[in-house]
Amino acid sequence: MQARTVRLTMAQALTRFLSRQMTVIDGEKLPIFGGVWAIFGHGNVAGIGEALYQQRDDLPTFRAHNEQAMTHAAIGYAKAHFRRRFMAATSSIGPGAVNMVTAAALAHVNRLPVLLLPGDVFANRVPDPVLQQAEDFSDGTLSVNDCFRPVSRYFDRITRPEQIIPALARAMQVLTDPAECGPVTLSLCQDVQAEAYDYPERFFEERVWQVRRPRPDRAELAAAIEALKGAKKPLVIAGGGVLYSGASGELTRFVEAAGIPVCETQGGKSSLPDNHPLNMAAVGVTGTAAANRLAEEADVVLAVGTRLQDFTTGSWALFQNAAKTILGLNVQPFDAGKHRALPLVADAIEGLAELTAGLQGWKAPAGWTENAAKGKQEWQAAAAKVTAPTNAAYPSDAQVIGAVQRAMGSGVTVLHAAGGLPGELHKLWQAGAPGSYHAEYGFSTMGYEIAGALGAKMAKPEQDVVVMLGDGSYLMLNSEIATSVMLGLKLTIVLLDNRGYGCINRLQMATGGANFNNLLKDTRHETLPDIDFAAHAASLGAISQKVSSIADLESALAKAKTNNRTTVIVIDTDPLISTEAGGHWWDVAVPEVSAREEVNAARKGYEEKRKLQSIGD
Repeated sequence: MQARTVRLTMAQALTRFLSRQMTVIDGEKLPIFGGVWAIFGHGNVAGIGEALYQQRDDLPTFRAHNEQAMTHAAIGYAKAHFRRRFMAATSSIGPGAVNMVTAAALAHVNRLPVLLLPGDVFANRVPDPVLQQAEDFSDGTLSVNDCFRPVSRYFDRITRPEQIIPALARAMQVLTDPAECGPVTLSLCQDVQAEAYDYPERFFEERVWQVRRPRPDRAELAAAIEALKGAKKPLVIAGGGVLYSGASGELTRFVEAAGIPVCETQGGKSSLPDNHPLNMAAVGVTGTAAANRLAEEADVVLAVGTRLQDFTTGSWALFQNAAKTILGLNVQPFDAGKHRALPLVADAIEGLAELTAGLQGWKAPAGWTENAAKGKQEWQAAAAKVTAPTNAAYPSDAQVIGAVQRAMGSGVTVLHAAGGLPGELHKLWQAGAPGSYHAEYGFSTMGYEIAGALGAKMAKPEQDVVVMLGDGSYLMLNSEIATSVMLGLKLTIVLLDNRGYGCINRLQMATGGANFNNLLKDTRHETLPDIDFAAHAASLGAISQKVSSIADLESALAKAKTNNRTTVIVIDTDPLISTEAGGHWWDVAVPEVSAREEVNAARKGYEEKRKLQSIGD
């Protein structure tokens, strides 16, 4: 019997397929795609634009103001949903498409699902070169969309309408796979979007995608249990995989049963609530003194759901116990085996549950756990000191964080991405529920903050989403303030104006460099800009206010809770102050020779620190 078919354009088939993909969260069946972000132009307005219109009730389309920003919003949505739901983004050809590449790289680094649907040139090549087409003199198959290849987990160019069938099947496998998860790019030739084909009706049948939870290999599990049972100073590092797996509860049971202290990466922060007695909070370059002291001494480090990037490991100079063993509990084998770790390839929930059962009756030495508790108390006192209110004309980032914490509490979702704030927030923010700390620090993308927060708010409309960012990030990408107002999605944005790139200026000074080209006063200028950020935010439709003190900031934040739309609060801060307590060395190469004595001195210190690094041991 011949299969039944339906005649559709390729774009119509694509959008119908997306609308039929489902997932189940807490027993409720939901569309796995929360919608499609679209900025139309030639290359997608006639094809996929028409198809999205036909499917608008089942697959909502959202219009943004910048292609990079709309993709950030899609990524923020997926991250806030712990990768259980995600979005697509479509652009025109040429600059519209290339604008999405930075966001694709962000998703690739952070292992986050997003479906990118950039328009492409004509497959038939008859009108070549078309408007916005970049021609390669030696390769007729290339277009600017090939820029997506290195930052996509899966890339495909659709040059015939029937190719969308296997391409979408592969796309969904990647988007939903816990190990392979990341951005998928389907480059859509604009003529092919409009071409019709007789698609099998079965292609559009509803499908429910479940989370795959691989269990650990028996031999790997036995080795991990043996290593932990021999540990005198065990430590858990909780990464983003704990949250994506939904393993916070299993992590709690594991560490409470075994008495093992926990520290958290940027991606893993909020895996345990900050007030849990075993949570030593942030680890690494931006870590707390409590966590880093334990990491230096630990003899067994159980790294759960983390890719162990340099900020977590102090550029591999943090773990100083020569006899240490690293256990890599990760769903991705590439991450599980890093730095000669004993791999435990498994879903975080399944792996932790198996470890809990295998360690039944065993506990870490009481002295180690008590030592951790003492260190936490000391850190809390130090953190309270640096976040305390001040009357200074230019408060520190830490003091602003303290004000936001006091005014908003731990029940909000705080979101940030780049500059000095990630380091301060990682150390100092007291996270509550899992996912309430939303950091994009894998790619550390300036401009993610407001757009990513918009996506997070779409995912969690019932929650207050608080964005913290600097003037540099705000100036790079602020357009989605207007989109948040347009969509009725209220954000609370705290803008710290230190008049330049304060974080990089401090790094420049620390490596012996002169104050140069970072703070506005140190750049080439005729007149220093005096930017009225509050007026700018108001022009985009937000409620806005500039405050002159920490006390006024807390009052403004209290008022923002009752505002009916996005609110931007601006405060001037000191660009030179950062929290000295906690932290760890970070490998930033210092010039081997220089005319500046400050650089030569910094190089000597740099060479001493490099002696602490371990490679492959």
